Amino acid sequence: MDNNIETQTRVPRDFESLRSIIIERKNAMPKRLAQVAAFALGNPDEIAFGTTASIAASAEVQPSTLVRLAHHLGYEGFSDLQSIFRERLRDRTLSYEERLVTLERSGIQDEEAGILSGFLSAASQSINRLAATIETDTFVKAVDVLAEAETIYLIAKRRSYPLTAHMSYAFSKLNIRHQIVASPNGIDGEIARFATERDAAIAASFSPYAADSLAQAQDLAAHNVPVIAITDSAFSPLTACATHWFEVAEADFAGFRSLSASMALIMAFPVAVAERRRKNTIKADKTKME
Repeated sequence: MDNNIETQTRVPRDFESLRSIIIERKNAMPKRLAQVAAFALGNPDEIAFGTTASIAASAEVQPSTLVRLAHHLGYEGFSDLQSIFRERLRDRTLSYEERLVTLERSGIQDEEAGILSGFLSAASQSINRLAATIETDTFVKAVDVLAEAETIYLIAKRRSYPLTAHMSYAFSKLNIRHQIVASPNGIDGEIARFATERDAAIAASFSPYAADSLAQAQDLAAHNVPVIAITDSAFSPLTACATHWFEVAEADFAGFRSLSASMALIMAFPVAVAERRRKNTIKADKTKME
């Protein structure tokens, strides 16, 4: 098949498809193109709003590199690529009230049942996608790290905060020492600084990434504390400081995005850690008796 024809048939026309294509091709991209691609996924609003010159300056590349990236991905030019980011921005910046209006105009006949069905469908899509893409070897390695930790620090803000709340509940019930890095008096940074190399952390953040979560995860990694990251992109800033990381892309309904797949993942961690520790204890006891 002609390469140009194949490229054109794969040109993504929505942000999620574009993100998937970039992640798929990132290892094969020339260094400068990969640099711009990472910047684009990490700063989608700047791509949507900026000029070629301003974006190039922020990404620390020449303006021509932006055009090269667009052509590499099959677009006619950078403005064509930029339109995908602008469309994403238009969809994602709807207020909750505007989303409700959009939902009202969608023409759902049985509104309440349609809303419930929509969220159930999005949850199912998210979980099925995670089940198909998650690397179980990475999960095993993450459990190895967490099972050896003296204290597990839990980091998440804003929409992802419920993940740490549920893990805290499960860890408490399973007698696993942990610490949520979330305080009403603004001492999250100080709490995180108690962590040592004998501890570990689970950090969760999704685009637009919470600055505090990122800063705390980076600080822990800088002090040799293993960080297990849960995020939504291979280009997420969390992946750079993570010992192991998981990409969880949640589907949405009418612009509302749930935590269905993320919740399934984090429910597995406390149970797997508790089971690993139980087996390690049994093994150690047997060794002593021999």
